Amino acid sequence: RALPANEFRGRCGDVGPAGMSVEPRPAYYALEAGGWRDYVTLLHPPYTLWHLSYVVVGAALAPTLPVERLLWGLVAFFLALGVCAHALDELNGRPLRTAIPERVLVALAVASIGGAAAIGLAAAFAWTLLLLPFVAFGTFIVVAYNLELFGGRFHSDLWFALAWGAFPVLTAYVGAAETLRIEALLAAVFAAFLSLAQRHLSTQVRTIRRRTDRVSGTISFTDGHEEPVTRESLLRAPEAALHALAWAIVALALALLVLRLG
Repeated sequence: RALPANEFRGRCGDVGPAGMSVEPRPAYYALEAGGWRDYVTLLHPPYTLWHLSYVVVGAALAPTLPVERLLWGLVAFFLALGVCAHALDELNGRPLRTAIPERVLVALAVASIGGAAAIGLAAAFAWTLLLLPFVAFGTFIVVAYNLELFGGRFHSDLWFALAWGAFPVLTAYVGAAETLRIEALLAAVFAAFLSLAQRHLSTQVRTIRRRTDRVSGTISFTDGHEEPVTRESLLRAPEAALHALAWAIVALALALLVLRLG
């Protein structure tokens, strides 16, 4: 369950400079709560950039790189994964603890998935009908995954890896190349496994930040010294890895763009 703010602070809060309990952020990239900052936090900026980078990777692997198609693909996936998915996720339990009204989240989700689907359909009829099943799957999985429909059957590590990793690569490649080849499939496998690593790391981070009452314990080393186990020590390595992986995939996408457009 989501703890009320005052209960959460009292049970697993950080300690401020004056000894006051400070509510821990629900994510390492979350801004101070309130106003426009809630909308920035809602976008999960590092993860949105991460998955938009897959779109660039897929398009850059095509025999030719139509820049206009790449841009439309980025807009569509920003709307679907950056806005709709995260608005639905926030509706489903308020994991980021924003104060965005429910009706605004619903409006954002409906408008963004509608816009993404419209772009996809227009692209399918303008470029290749091979995009139609991608549009249908993308529209379905965004809603099914984030609202945990069908008993949460589609809310799993596997579906995250396929939908947030492999899917953007394959869609962007088909949109640019109007076909599907082995290099796209191999890149999709790369994106799926990288997204699976993201999922494993972020699951631990979310559990500690959002669902943990208290942390206690000690690590005893072979040389005799001991270190306490704290929330910070448990978060340090996985969050550092998420930082590094996010920037790594963005750098790879930019390198492919420079290579293809240079």
